[in-house]
Amino acid sequence: MIRKDEGLGFILRYENVAWYEGGKVKILDRRIYPTKISFVTCSTHEEVAKAIADMVTQSAGPYTAAGMGMALAAYEIRNESKEKQLEYLEKAAYTLSHARPTTVNRMKLITSGCLEVARKALDNGEQVDEKIFNSTIDSLNRRYENMEVVGNYLVDMFPNKGTIMTQCFGETIVGMMLKQAKNRNKDIRVFVPETRPYFQGARLTASVCQDQGFDTTVITDNMPAFVMKTNKIDLFTSAADVICLDGHITNKIGTYQLAITAKYHEVPYFVTGIPDIDNPTVDTVKIEERDPALVLETRGIKNTLDGVKGYYPSFDITPPHLISGVVTNKGIYSPYDLKRYFESDVKKFY
Repeated sequence: MIRKDEGLGFILRYENVAWYEGGKVKILDRRIYPTKISFVTCSTHEEVAKAIADMVTQSAGPYTAAGMGMALAAYEIRNESKEKQLEYLEKAAYTLSHARPTTVNRMKLITSGCLEVARKALDNGEQVDEKIFNSTIDSLNRRYENMEVVGNYLVDMFPNKGTIMTQCFGETIVGMMLKQAKNRNKDIRVFVPETRPYFQGARLTASVCQDQGFDTTVITDNMPAFVMKTNKIDLFTSAADVICLDGHITNKIGTYQLAITAKYHEVPYFVTGIPDIDNPTVDTVKIEERDPALVLETRGIKNTLDGVKGYYPSFDITPPHLISGVVTNKGIYSPYDLKRYFESDVKKFY
């Protein structure tokens, strides 16, 4: 099996994202990594969907988990008729793709692809769960390969011995941009805001940067303006959960204020990812709101008196005038010109 995860940090290796084997799906619990390396084991696809909703995995992890969850659904229904199997898998596809509301369109690309594989396998009398599993590995390889290309374009923007600031955990692009920086001898430093309340920056991004041998500094979420001013940040970058064709991007809450800060300090902000053809305008995006209690605590320890309220929108929206460029697998585009991405052939991404 050809794999594109060679040389990447621990949490970017396929078995450590989500993995189907023996009628179960094993998902690395990113809520507690790296304090503890623990896996959540799912025996049904509904449990996989719950793990996605509960943030056991996030960033691009849910796309892998959804594919593995579809393989598990095929295993669950393996002894029924072809018609019943297809009906069950269609319901499973809906459950998995709708586990989190903001990323439904991208998740549907994964589950729809799995359904297509299942139909062909059933027509050919093949083992459906195995075929979906192999298809999910193929999808991972495509995504990693595409993000390696994106990483190359992004590293073009890095000065030698530059200092980069990230936001949240951009999954594959973090590993690939660092891999390409190392291949090109760009000895960069990375400043990583912690990204409350789940601390994906501190726990995940910083871990990948450290695993791959880079000078890594974690800062709290209220330090970026001062750090941009005093530590000569050369470039700010983030991935995006949604890249609308009108140039607005949706990403982890806090991205908007970082983009404002970068603009004020004349630090270029490059978003990485693929424009979403199913999100032509920002009006098509639904912002997920999560349990407000999570902002009142730090990793299970409550910080407030009873009666104090919390508010937790999981994502925010950054307008195009704050974005220097959208880095794709076909080059860097102006946020005002994203429709042009689709004017030439688009290589399958998921």
